[in-house]
Amino acid sequence: MSPTPVNSAPIHPPVDTEESDLRVSERKTSAAGAKAVAISMKRSLAEQGVVKTAKNLLTMNQVDGFDCMSCAWPDPAPGERHTAEFCENGAKAVSWEGDRRRVTPEFFAEHSIADLRDRSAHWLESQGRLTHPMVRRAGGTHYEPISWDDAFDLVGTHLRALSSPDEALFYTSGRASNEAAFVYQLFARAYGTNNLPDCSNMCHESTSVGLAEAIGVGKGSVSLQDLHDADLIVISGQNPGTNHPRMLSALETAKKNGARILAVNPLPEAGLFKFDNPQTPRGMSGIGTHLADEFLQIRSNGDLALWQAFGHLLLAAEDRNPGNVLDRDFIERHTNGFEAYAAHVKDLDRDAVVAATGLTWGEIEKAAEMLATSKRIVNCWAMGITQHRNAVATIKEMVNVALLQGMIGKPGAGLCPVRGHSNVQGDRTMGIWERVADSFLDAIRDEFGFEPPREHGHDSVAAVQAMADGRASVFVGLGGNFSQAMSDTGVTEPALERCALTVQISTKLNRSHVVAGTDALILPALGRTEKDLTGGRAQRVTVEDSMSAVHASHGRSEPAGELLRSEVDILCGIARATLGADHLVPWAEFAADYDRIRDRIGRVVPGCEAYTEKVARSGGFTLAHPPRDSRTFPTASGKAEFTVSPLEVLTLPEGRLVLQSLRSHDQFNTTIYGLDDRYRGIHSGRRVVFISDADLRELGFADGDRVNLVSEWTDGSERRADDFRLVSYSTPKGCIAAYYPETNPLIPLESYADGSRCPTSKWVQVRLEPATR
Repeated sequence: MSPTPVNSAPIHPPVDTEESDLRVSERKTSAAGAKAVAISMKRSLAEQGVVKTAKNLLTMNQVDGFDCMSCAWPDPAPGERHTAEFCENGAKAVSWEGDRRRVTPEFFAEHSIADLRDRSAHWLESQGRLTHPMVRRAGGTHYEPISWDDAFDLVGTHLRALSSPDEALFYTSGRASNEAAFVYQLFARAYGTNNLPDCSNMCHESTSVGLAEAIGVGKGSVSLQDLHDADLIVISGQNPGTNHPRMLSALETAKKNGARILAVNPLPEAGLFKFDNPQTPRGMSGIGTHLADEFLQIRSNGDLALWQAFGHLLLAAEDRNPGNVLDRDFIERHTNGFEAYAAHVKDLDRDAVVAATGLTWGEIEKAAEMLATSKRIVNCWAMGITQHRNAVATIKEMVNVALLQGMIGKPGAGLCPVRGHSNVQGDRTMGIWERVADSFLDAIRDEFGFEPPREHGHDSVAAVQAMADGRASVFVGLGGNFSQAMSDTGVTEPALERCALTVQISTKLNRSHVVAGTDALILPALGRTEKDLTGGRAQRVTVEDSMSAVHASHGRSEPAGELLRSEVDILCGIARATLGADHLVPWAEFAADYDRIRDRIGRVVPGCEAYTEKVARSGGFTLAHPPRDSRTFPTASGKAEFTVSPLEVLTLPEGRLVLQSLRSHDQFNTTIYGLDDRYRGIHSGRRVVFISDADLRELGFADGDRVNLVSEWTDGSERRADDFRLVSYSTPKGCIAAYYPETNPLIPLESYADGSRCPTSKWVQVRLEPATR
């Protein structure tokens, strides 16, 4: 059980004053186009100026440029990239980082921490780039400047004073480079702990667990070319138009090559239906490319039932047309457990499937026919699948259907989890994981000469519990905004404040800086776009995308301040101050030349042999993936595993609704670029709830009413988030949606996916109460 929230009042950051101007318009039915270009350029020019806009946008995602810090969508091969190889939200991310405004010591002298706590998350991040290391010492009311050496000494002093290394937590966001991630996990383990929570714990952990159990590798099995060559692409629980806009170009190419698209989602997102490619006359004119051939508007959490129905119908189709639906040779040679699975789905309860999905059986049959008649299928998904209690089981049901038709290890087919953060997959490859394999730890021991800890560490849920209970007192955040990314805000924020020390390695001010420990440090880092001259030489870093491709990233812009340091340099400085200059790991050497880090990566990390040489190639290289490359499966049986999971129909008491949280179009994870979500028709506001007309009528509310959200849990507990505007919208009856992090307070720590401990942000049972203002 998680600790009880510190107080019973609604827990949420202050609301922007602009929210009073909130208005609603018709939702859009196409994504991108001329409007996206205009907004990208307007924002970029306003925040970066003409010269930096041209330099950054034209080198973004190019072979000799920097990798976008937004989504992890792969780049085309060298020679096949557009001059403008970026999307609207990528341009927003670059503008956000290239902001000409500065948060200086004078800013902190003017604004106390109490004052900053009363500011909205959007306001905090809109103040500009951090320029100086800052400290709030015990009893202090303001952050004050501190030298880098004194900052490192303060961290080292706190860490050395702990009675156990396990009282420290080392959190990582998905934007850290491979070099920074490798150094970070190496420092944590040299210090003596595996407490390495990361943003994967909150998003795609269910994917990593489900795929590892089913096929032996916790990563997707496709390349970008596979999407281009597919004849059917299934998109489940994903909004590519906002969260992965460059994916739209791949979908457009696939459509031109004859592919069909099946979209499965509770909301009819613009990017599922039509793409107005701004790099073509057809797109700029508004003619565009129509995407989804079929759209299943599924109830939240209906996906497990849907994929079991697909398996049931494929088996039935094979019975009617033997040898033409299933890949019997693949099943016999490469899988285990087929008979048990087939027996399970053969007697499927159709009424239960209809109840769980909210679809008609006819709609499901039509979609299954698309699968049965396709020879090359790519199945894509994102957090709409991973953030449910039964998410791991749902992902394994998707694998079951792929195994039936042999859709792994063949061109134009495979499993495609689409990661949200730019290097979250690379961080995990580099060892950012609280449960890393013993073989990885053995390699560290053999390479560096110390024995790393073997006991599993804390994930994000356990990290909050440890801070709240007093079992952890130092929190170091490598990027990100932990207080806003994590569920159960009413527990998470007080837990951070209970720490003896919090350290935030950041580029911009955010909420996690103002819910800080007794001692608190803000350490300003170089951004992805900026030149890194650490050690007196031009440094580069590397990243891994959603499809296991690893490549270099070179910042080109001048740094936002003379005192900024790279993440690698900051981490090595902390390590030296904590472990000593004569430690077995050559921290100073690593900071001076990142090739020395890459040399060690090549000797420690599986699949990264000759890493320094491989990433020097134009376009980098792709990591091995046995299921994709040779249809070999590193599971206990040596084969891909069919699995059997119970079919659950989650029901709601009368008058209750299921809430899913999601991003707006003006948002990347916890970063709020602005207060508009033009695809959904929301302007100048975020505290909205999308709800069907049927639910409005049944519950006695009207479009525009203000309500409080009260979440209800099986242990009898409740949590609140107040003052949201109801917006009539196309969503299944009984299912509503609202933005995070505003709704994070509604989800208790103990509500997480079985097997992966990923917070259940897509299934929150709530009731609506009239708000009083």
